[in-house]
Amino acid sequence: MVDHGVVIRRHELSDIEWEFVRPLLPESSRGRKRLDDHRVLNGIVWKFRTGTAWRDVPERYGPWATLHTRFRRWAADGTFDRMLRAAQAKADAAGDIEWLVWSATWEPPSPQRTTSPSENRPRVRGGGRLINTDPVA
Repeated sequence: MVDHGVVIRRHELSDIEWEFVRPLLPESSRGRKRLDDHRVLNGIVWKFRTGTAWRDVPERYGPWATLHTRFRRWAADGTFDRMLRAAQAKADAAGDIEWLVWSATWEPPSPQRTTSPSENRPRVRGGGRLINTDPVA
């Protein structure tokens, strides 16, 4: 897939997806210039879509330790939760989500039935043998 001369890999965010999530990312803090959020998020997406280990994420996304640190930070500060809520709200507004409500009740057992059925039966002396008394034809 080619977009304005740039190859978009299948495990990366499209421009439309990136424009949707970009405002949901936290502002960069003061200090030295950090790795581009778009590049880092593509690396995080690549890692989870492929199921690989952090150390095996391609270097084009940046150092694996940076990706892992940013992932942990965004998970802890609620960034991914904000992304999910925003995506759900957008899909719901477009009618793309069919919500299912599950309603159930639960009642504890009555005090009379707190034992198993076998404990409520009278005990029968004898073994557990079954003897067939029908003659064999």
